[in-house]
Amino acid sequence: MKDRKVVCRCEDLTEEEIVHAIELGYDDLESLKRFTGATTGPCQGKGCLMHILRILSQKTGKSVDEIGVTTQRQPVNPVPLYILAAKKGDEE
Repeated sequence: MKDRKVVCRCEDLTEEEIVHAIELGYDDLESLKRFTGATTGPCQGKGCLMHILRILSQKTGKSVDEIGVTTQRQPVNPVPLYILAAKKGDEE
């Protein structure tokens, strides 16, 4: 059985899937993110972005500076549901 190298835990993406997407032509960070869902999970790329940049750099021959970084969307830090559900005056 082949070992799975999970790159993005939030979206359960393996290195093989990332490489396959790059080979299909999704060879920049934004299109790769949109095709695979990488960096869009709860961690917002904190756990996988550097791994994905490394793979993109190796497969495209571009430096990390040429690849750039993706824009993180809000919320960058997860917010507990009880905070959003609290009524005015219920705050601690």
